[in-house]
Amino acid sequence: MTIVNNQYRKLNPAGAQPREISEVVNNLVDGKSNNTGYFSTTASTTTTTIYNERIGFDSAIIFTPMDDKAASEMAKLWVGTRSQGSAIINHDSNAHVCNFMYIVVG
Repeated sequence: MTIVNNQYRKLNPAGAQPREISEVVNNLVDGKSNNTGYFSTTASTTTTTIYNERIGFDSAIIFTPMDDKAASEMAKLWVGTRSQGSAIINHDSNAHVCNFMYIVVG
């Protein structure tokens, strides 16, 4: 399961009002951007696909464990394949679900 949230305002490429520009810039200064999401591994599987339009071939994807089981699996979690809009995350097969947050850079 992949959840993408924090969908902050995007500016119109043809131009925007000063208030809209201020809102977007202030959100970025406050660390609020559209490059975060959540995913959960599925028990007894070794890959999870995450979908996010910001993922590209050269993106770095950084993980944060959201529970104790995920924290114990961090060393065994890696990005296998990236393509435009998705990435395959490799992990150990476990009897339990692990919950992670991620950010996409680049």
